[in-house]
Amino acid sequence: MAEHEHVRVAVIGSGFGGLGAAVRLRREGITDFVVLERASSVGGTWRDNSYPGCACDVPSHLYSFSFAPNPDWPRTFSGQEHIRAYLEHVTDVFRLRPHIRFDSEVKKMTWNAEHLRWDIETTSGNLCADVVVSATGPLSDPKIPDITGLDSFPGKVFHSARWDHDYDLTGKRVAVVGTGASAIQIVPSIQPRVGRLTLFQRTPPWVMPRVDRAISSLERSLHRALPLTTQVRRGLLWGIRELQVQAFTKHPDELGFVEQLAKRNMARAIKDPALRAKLTPDYRIGCKRILLSSTYYPALAQDNVDVVASGLSEVRGSTVVAADGTEAEVDAIVFGTGFHVTDMPIAERVVGADGRTLAETWKNGMAALRGASAAGFPNWMTIIGPNTGLGNSSMILMIESQLNYMADYLRQLNVLGGKVALDARQSAVDAWNHKVQERMKRTVWNTGGCTSWYLDASGRNTTIWPGTTTEFRRATRRVDLAEYEVIRAPRPTATAARRQAAAEVDA
Repeated sequence: MAEHEHVRVAVIGSGFGGLGAAVRLRREGITDFVVLERASSVGGTWRDNSYPGCACDVPSHLYSFSFAPNPDWPRTFSGQEHIRAYLEHVTDVFRLRPHIRFDSEVKKMTWNAEHLRWDIETTSGNLCADVVVSATGPLSDPKIPDITGLDSFPGKVFHSARWDHDYDLTGKRVAVVGTGASAIQIVPSIQPRVGRLTLFQRTPPWVMPRVDRAISSLERSLHRALPLTTQVRRGLLWGIRELQVQAFTKHPDELGFVEQLAKRNMARAIKDPALRAKLTPDYRIGCKRILLSSTYYPALAQDNVDVVASGLSEVRGSTVVAADGTEAEVDAIVFGTGFHVTDMPIAERVVGADGRTLAETWKNGMAALRGASAAGFPNWMTIIGPNTGLGNSSMILMIESQLNYMADYLRQLNVLGGKVALDARQSAVDAWNHKVQERMKRTVWNTGGCTSWYLDASGRNTTIWPGTTTEFRRATRRVDLAEYEVIRAPRPTATAARRQAAAEVDA
């Protein structure tokens, strides 16, 4: 990478958000951009999460770009390897590789007020960009809790997003910490081959059956021959989820029927009343993400599995100790404890117009205008920003809406002309955030009686969008310039202009 290379747009990350941004830039006629990726390949969370059983809990035909339909999904719920292959395919089909700088982790991004640009330091060199699109995603930096004695554990320790495939779990005594979306896929995948599995569960999840099946060759042939059938399938999947939104956002009591279905799902596999009691949540379904699995409960019912209804609190040598005092001897500890979602590390590396980092600006909670723009950070946008997450549908729908907003943002800069930047007004950010938080008050995520990763340290939900994907698309269709301050580069003095002209002549 050339020293101080200048580009129109720098995209950070090459997961769904980053690749989607790159495709949209090309479709807008913008080719002067780079995608900065810290790893050596594309894929984001679908590259990093390769643990046994890793798969998506959103149907395949909805968990893909509308502009890049895939008629050849092998299953209704695709596995990690198929989703990663899809992202590699998108990269090649849309000729994105020349724009991607691999092994280029962003160390710092600093707004340069004099030149109206972002100065970016990476592990492979420095560059500057007029606009930054941050697409690092909230599920990119693993979170391992601070456990007393963990550093002295003599066995193997790793997070689900950093799976050690060289370590053979066969016959081992394994502790799995956490019962989120990753853990319920890992447990049934490793249970048949480990010697003993001890599951540390702070809070039981609600689990519904995962109605997964192979997509027949006839279906795939039909989708290839008649692309409209793929669109119809996607539309039906989308429509069903749009109709479900009101139960989550306005009428949580209507979810009681779904709870009964989840309890029946549990009862079919868990016959032991004591174990069933451990696994039954005491909060409204939907407050945490509803998990999908038809193999999780059957795995927990096996003789080589122990469920500890308490979190891991201490490690003493090879002994793991739960908060309730339960002990187990283990050879390996696997953390399925999630990610830094409301405290994303990338925020520590973004320095805005007033010299403060994004993390400092967000110390009392994340907030961004329409989930994209933070006040004090001109020409900086984020994909999957604050309050853009979903509890029941595909994040790709939200990403594409934010790409619409990004595209119009760049069009507005072109219309304004010259060296110009847009900075979200604090009043606009506050008004947007107030409206979102007011709508959040009646949702199941706030009223369901649980503590989830949707909430930040102060208990505020800065993660989920409290509406339909249609509403969000409408809200991000266009950039309203009244919500932004237009910043232009200061005009040079006559003396400065003469010096600049002389320097150009000397050059």
